[in-house]
Amino acid sequence: MTTQLADRICTDPNICGGRPTVRGTRMPVKNVLEYLAAGDSAQEIVSFHDWLTLEDVAACIRFAADLVDHRYTVLRAA
Repeated sequence: MTTQLADRICTDPNICGGRPTVRGTRMPVKNVLEYLAAGDSAQEIVSFHDWLTLEDVAACIRFAADLVDHRYTVLRAA
């Protein structure tokens, strides 16, 4: 995780069960990504959650991109 990303995303075992959250909030990264996947824009997310910034949303996307930056074997049913 880059220093800039670490400034925005954190994990704490006492907050949201240790899941990654936007620093200083109880907003899980997963929730932000789910809003985006549902078609909400970053601006819409920030307008509904006024404690978030566009930079926070971008950090969530970067965090997810860093997590999937390795090879996966996809298992398929026979």
